[in-house]
Amino acid sequence: MASDTTVTAGNENTGARTTEAASLIGGARERIDALDDRIIGLIQERMAVSAVIQDARVTSGGRRVHLSREMEILARYRDALGKPGTALAMTLLEISRGRV
Repeated sequence: MASDTTVTAGNENTGARTTEAASLIGGARERIDALDDRIIGLIQERMAVSAVIQDARVTSGGRRVHLSREMEILARYRDALGKPGTALAMTLLEISRGRV
């Protein structure tokens, strides 16, 4: 029981004050790392699909960027995540097509 009330060396890297909290944080961080790996993979996949779309558009004589479509994407993220969603969507658009 005393180990739950004292800070041990294993807890220092989690900021937890108990062994139980450190264990919970450690497990949650592993899950976050796995989620981040999946998110990065999805972003890379999104970038590849965006490149295909841009190529097809330019090859057909169109513009590389379709602004009304980007506005739809911004609205979708804003509606789902609020104001930070707009910033996230802007970042995704930028890394998928570069700056306009």
